[in-house]
Amino acid sequence: MFRYVLQRSLTYLVMVFITTTMGYFAAVVTLKPALAEQEKVPRPSPEQVNRNFAALGLDPEMSPWDRYVQWLTNVVTKFDWGRSPDGGYVNQEFGDRVWVSARLMLAATILTIVIGVALGVYSAARQYKFADRVLTGYSYLVYIIPAPVAYFVIQMGAIEINDAAGEKIFYVTGISTPGVTGFWDTLIDGAAHYFVPTFCMTILGWAGYQIAQRQYLLDNVNADFVRTARAKGLTRNQAITRHALRVSFIPVAQSIAYQIPYIFAGAFFAESVFAWPGIGKWSIEAITHQDVNGATATLAYGSVLFAIGAIIADIATTVVDPRVRIS
Repeated sequence: MFRYVLQRSLTYLVMVFITTTMGYFAAVVTLKPALAEQEKVPRPSPEQVNRNFAALGLDPEMSPWDRYVQWLTNVVTKFDWGRSPDGGYVNQEFGDRVWVSARLMLAATILTIVIGVALGVYSAARQYKFADRVLTGYSYLVYIIPAPVAYFVIQMGAIEINDAAGEKIFYVTGISTPGVTGFWDTLIDGAAHYFVPTFCMTILGWAGYQIAQRQYLLDNVNADFVRTARAKGLTRNQAITRHALRVSFIPVAQSIAYQIPYIFAGAFFAESVFAWPGIGKWSIEAITHQDVNGATATLAYGSVLFAIGAIIADIATTVVDPRVRIS
């Protein structure tokens, strides 16, 4: 098991390196912070711009390959991801935001998987009954609703609840209230800010898991091995839980690798609507501000997330599928 995971991890590490390298060259070629700098008023001279950017390690006079070698050397030897055109350190700016997004994404990812799979099993066990039709209909409805629109509607709903209660129960912007001190007060304030965006990402994210788990489970409910288990004395629900669910969960586990980057992409909208200073907003701002190093760092972060999700999917597959463990 350990050897298998190690081999897969090395494969994904190479993938992350290749993706990040390609992203860096694409950013160097397409993003031109020097040109944007020369549009400021008063307009600096090209010599001043080149001199300032050279001091930041963003010398536009260097070839893309020389800049890449310089950047990669700093990343490998110092874990220094460079500077932004405004002079900020990418490490510091990334570090300040990564934990904001990580805690939002972690809760949403866990809740999305657990709730989606559980509801998929629940609806499959009640095929074509009222609960199944409601849950599956909701899941298909989610696919046609743009995420920003849904976030905005839920945000307005939280505001209406606050107005009806006459006090601020839910916070719909920001990650904390300035001036709040004390452990319990800080904890309660953080939960109030945390609830609405996490709720949004979860109820919009579980639909894919619910539909997939329901379909895969229904494909195995009437399989020979399930009928054999029932013939040996198990009830229908016991046969589904112990046998059909185990087999049907294999493709769902494999899809985890593709859902984690999807949730990361969804954070773009959540962070923008709810004003969370996370990686999602910062990555968009990095591209807007022609920040080569910042854009590359967010690409590497997304690649690492995909790799982690793929490794989790591989581990889950080996746990639920004996054939993988044997091979």
